Amino acid sequence: MTADPRAALTALVAALETHLETSAVSRGEDDPAVIEAYERIAEAFTAYDDALMDAYGEVTPLEVYDDDLASDDDEDADDGEDDDDLDDDLDDDDLDEELDDPEVEDDDEDLDDTTSGRH
Repeated sequence: MTADPRAALTALVAALETHLETSAVSRGEDDPAVIEAYERIAEAFTAYDDALMDAYGEVTPLEVYDDDLASDDDEDADDGEDDDDLDDDLDDDDLDEELDDPEVEDDDEDLDDTTSGRH
């Protein structure tokens, strides 16, 4: 039996409201009520996303954060690859475009005119 997306959405909203209420009166980082509310959000969201897919073939742009998967990602983060190199490539391309831009060249010529008049 396919779940009704509207009912699943209602359950998700209720889970979010419960999380807000328990967070407001939290007794610290490891408060069991907040942890349970957190887990209910994840379960309710998954149920809503599944119901949406089953009923309409659609999904949300959200994903449930999974501590186990995050730990695996942290281990992969030290694979020796420097992500900053990708940013450097983009910056070089932007610089090349600026050098090819005629307006940038005109600005340089204006500077030459003003400095040569001061001699």
